[in-house]
Amino acid sequence: MLDKLGGIALPADAIRWLLTPAALKAELLKQIANAKRAITLAALYLEDDEAGREVLAALMAAKAARPELDVTILVDFHRARRGLIGHKGDSGNYLMYQKVVNAAEHPINILGVPVKSREFMGVLHLKGFIIDDTVIYSGASLNNIYLHQGEKYRFDRYHVIESKPLAESMRNMVMEYIASDRAVTSLTQDKAIEKLPEKNDVRSLKQRLAKAKYRFSGTKTGNRITPVVGLGRKKNKLNKLVIDLVSQSQRSLFICTPYFNPPYILSRALAKHLRKGKRIDIVVGDKTANDFYIPPEETFSTIGALPYMYEQSLRKFAKRQQWAIDAGLLNIHLWKHDRNSYHLKGISADDRLHLITGSNLNPRAWALDLENGLLLQDETQAWTEQFKQEQAHILEHTERLYHYSQIDTLNNYPKPVRKIMNRIRRLRADFLLRRIL
Repeated sequence: MLDKLGGIALPADAIRWLLTPAALKAELLKQIANAKRAITLAALYLEDDEAGREVLAALMAAKAARPELDVTILVDFHRARRGLIGHKGDSGNYLMYQKVVNAAEHPINILGVPVKSREFMGVLHLKGFIIDDTVIYSGASLNNIYLHQGEKYRFDRYHVIESKPLAESMRNMVMEYIASDRAVTSLTQDKAIEKLPEKNDVRSLKQRLAKAKYRFSGTKTGNRITPVVGLGRKKNKLNKLVIDLVSQSQRSLFICTPYFNPPYILSRALAKHLRKGKRIDIVVGDKTANDFYIPPEETFSTIGALPYMYEQSLRKFAKRQQWAIDAGLLNIHLWKHDRNSYHLKGISADDRLHLITGSNLNPRAWALDLENGLLLQDETQAWTEQFKQEQAHILEHTERLYHYSQIDTLNNYPKPVRKIMNRIRRLRADFLLRRIL
């Protein structure tokens, strides 16, 4: 199936690898400043902080310099209209959008996409910064930590692809299936006359988004790139692509995921891959590199139990596959670098097929969120060295596990974490939580 998958022809020099969040920020600001025709940005959120305000200011400046420039920003509707977790009151990012855009002579479009009627049921996890004929693809959102504005950073992957057909395909999908939908609303409306989408339109949006697809004139031979979008369990092309990458790999897989909680079908495919004597390298964040981790010296809240739940999922997987670890087939690399966090996603198969994506490869991404990805098929090995260099950079701050017992058990966790996780076990809520995490 993968060999027959059509894609957009891509010259060897059409893709660049950015290795740091600071490089992403510099590239994004440069591309925005030089934009001539259109800017279309999709991210989970554009934060009201120093980095977010700098990006928004750059967008407003570009629009002011060239009023004909089409600027459209997509963010998750629910995430934009609430404050940070733990913050009370009306403190959502949309207040910044209203203030900045409504004061401008030449406004831009900032749209909120309510993928589901509630945030915990699914969000806009679509990725891609499309500026003229350039696509900057990363799992990063737009705020201080993703763009390394201060001391701490959140590590992700960053690729710059120069391709007019790819940019047009990705922009056209956004405009056809998302920006023009009746459930998608402007986040810059004056609060006094604000009109929100009808509840029925929001409830039915997921059905319309599930039909979304990228259109392009493609080829089935040579080096090529294929954009893929998916939402929901049924007929999800991105999910199918992930399973095909695993099942059809002949030698090795290199997998990045920040939160180890694979859907059952993916976990089963990985186990089958190992039983056939093929290698898997998994790079996953240490629990202290999870963006929900709360250090012991800080006040604990319930959300801080999430990193420990993911760690127990990893421990169970490692215990079941300890034989493969002993045989050198399964290599689990834990990423940890000071107080920074880890957010990398993607799969490389046999050093020939490379999926860059914003999907966390977990049940939530598999069934609830709107996700996308770009599959690079490198038939001539034109990008092998660059991907190897990127992998070496990813592994720089990792420690390899040699035995599942190196991962903490519940007894080693702080008392508040043990209390929450024991309560979850008593209520037998593990199954439900795994489906939404």
